Amino acid sequence: MSLIHTVFYFLVALALLIAVHEFGHYWVARKLGVKVLRFSLGFGTPLLRWQRRPDDTEFTLAAIPIGGYVRMVDEREGTVAPADLPYAFNRQRLPVRFAIVAAGPIFNFLLAIVLYWGVFMAGETGIRPVLGPVEAGTFAAEAGFEPEDEILVVDGDPTPTWGLAVGRIFERVMDEGAVEVEVKTGDGGRAIRTLSIPAHMLNTPEILGERLGLQPWEPELPPVVERTEPGSPAERAGMKGGDLLLSADGVALRTWRQWVDIVRARPGQSVGLVVERDGVHVSLDVRPDTVKGPKGPVGRIGAAARIPDSVRAAMEVEYRLGVLPALGAAVERTGDYAWLSLKMIGRMLIGKATVENLSGPISIAQYAGQSAKLGLWHFVKFLALISVSLGVLNLLPVPVLDGGHLSFYLIEAVKGGPLSEKTQMLAQQVGLFILIALMALAFMLDIERLFS
Repeated sequence: MSLIHTVFYFLVALALLIAVHEFGHYWVARKLGVKVLRFSLGFGTPLLRWQRRPDDTEFTLAAIPIGGYVRMVDEREGTVAPADLPYAFNRQRLPVRFAIVAAGPIFNFLLAIVLYWGVFMAGETGIRPVLGPVEAGTFAAEAGFEPEDEILVVDGDPTPTWGLAVGRIFERVMDEGAVEVEVKTGDGGRAIRTLSIPAHMLNTPEILGERLGLQPWEPELPPVVERTEPGSPAERAGMKGGDLLLSADGVALRTWRQWVDIVRARPGQSVGLVVERDGVHVSLDVRPDTVKGPKGPVGRIGAAARIPDSVRAAMEVEYRLGVLPALGAAVERTGDYAWLSLKMIGRMLIGKATVENLSGPISIAQYAGQSAKLGLWHFVKFLALISVSLGVLNLLPVPVLDGGHLSFYLIEAVKGGPLSEKTQMLAQQVGLFILIALMALAFMLDIERLFS
């Protein structure tokens, strides 16, 4: 995946999420009679400006694309003309100020609902949630899952695709530590499997994903290449769609899985490959990239197998919802992810979850590029998830964040007056220090992941 591709989709995601968040503040402020001086995407020197009339809001695109702000008339930030005093933010009643500040995170949640609504109505084509081999010692094995079990219902919710099934299982075990899964067994019967996860495993989602032991059933595919990714090791080595893989380092290849196992076991090492192309044997040298796997580095070359139409028809299933059911599912999905994010933050704060669960800008940029490469709806789901996370983050009671301001307003409501400016300033400084420390930690973790 090229750097330009990754950076482009990261900036697209960042711009959209920030714009929606700040638009929430702007729109509610305007509706409640507060004058907005500037709506800015980014910080620093404005690169682009637009203003319909001298007394209207100025819209700007600034040089540092890491956030944005809405600047309202406020006596605490400078001299205000007498004519503008009734429209100053600081002179508004407490409910008005509370609504304006809360609007940013709320609009992030609304964006997530709209995006998930579109995803559920558009539907998706996924693979049937049928289990492959179940390794001994995994939680799936302990729960009694068997090969060819088809997951039908997770905690009362139908799960017709593999992505929905595993995603729902993961959400439920992270939230409650246990989940009931209804399956259709290989002989056509029905059974209930109960997954129970020890509390200490909930602290490390990556390790939990490995220990769950849920692997999809894979058909025995012939070793034929369907396509290669641009710029991938497969493309650089000269592999092409339609190539029949004959041997790797002298070992005859009979299935695609056999080739995948060889590639994964040889990160960064050269593999001598012989393919048949248009009736001619061609020798290639393939050097897999090294990527991080759950048990250590693994190889990857960026090539996809050709799936026969008969096999594809047996594996694939389409899933979509009508307008109202899709809206309900979107609200539920947004609420689930918000609650899960909040619980994970709480676990990290009390030391019950590792800080390695934090993702910084590099990781988010990589996820943006990867999801965009998988297709439009994968990118839309990524945007929805990040929008939920942004909403939750901004509601945390940390001064300088929206949640910090809301906390000040709640204190003001209880005590009958605002905190002193000196107290608020001190709290803002502490909050800024906490925020910078968290950003630095997330960035360091990103760097560590990048070179691990």
